[in-house]
Amino acid sequence: MQLGINSVLFGGHDLETAFKYARCAGYDGIELAAIPPMADHLDLDRWQDQAEDIRNLSRTYELPLLAMEQPSQEPEVMEKAMQAAAEIGVPIVNCGPGGEADNEESLQQSIEALGRLADRAEHYGVILCVKAHVGNAVYNTPTTLKVMEAISSQAFGIDMDPSHIHRANENPVEAIATVIQRVKHVHIRDCRGRQEGPGDPENQANGRGDIDLLGYIRVLHEHGYDGPLNLEVIGAKEYGVAECCVIAAEAKGHMQACLQACGAR
Repeated sequence: MQLGINSVLFGGHDLETAFKYARCAGYDGIELAAIPPMADHLDLDRWQDQAEDIRNLSRTYELPLLAMEQPSQEPEVMEKAMQAAAEIGVPIVNCGPGGEADNEESLQQSIEALGRLADRAEHYGVILCVKAHVGNAVYNTPTTLKVMEAISSQAFGIDMDPSHIHRANENPVEAIATVIQRVKHVHIRDCRGRQEGPGDPENQANGRGDIDLLGYIRVLHEHGYDGPLNLEVIGAKEYGVAECCVIAAEAKGHMQACLQACGAR
């Protein structure tokens, strides 16, 4: 598994700051955040101007570009995201499912939209991943399984985030085992309670919450998952560099310990 970090944690700072301290904390790679207003480290309206600088940062800090997160399903926005990914060298584009929870019509609309986007991902030679998201049409394991059944493209995969599954009142360890055959990306963070949001940024650090992340990572390892395991901590845009670094380092230490405990490192 590749232990990465989504640059959204450093959303209040420039992208080089994210690279610098991700390297210092020992991460294996970076996930680029194209998530306005949380973090626009990759601005899709001017990605051509940023492409070479991003590649240079990746080389300078010896951190591969593991993925990109861009939550919108808007075809025009996703087209730019996939163009940027193909040009910059980002293998995975993560997006949200959109739609409305417990609404079958909305779920079908989301599935159809994701199917069209998977076709575009195949055209660009990248992988489109989607994760269950609280409040969206795809929000738990049953709705994730419906997406998996409907979209067979090899350019499509599941992005699993245990905090959203936990907040859907499911056991993330059991859930990941159910969908592992199509998982091509993992977002990871902890969570206290089952409220709508994941909580304060510091309490999203792995080991601070209620989720059995060791068990979660053990299932990934036992099934031979070798893709990105990217920390995604949101809500820290107003945090100083020191606070962001503490969260990044604490989570990385927990992730490393989990891999060692289950024999993956």
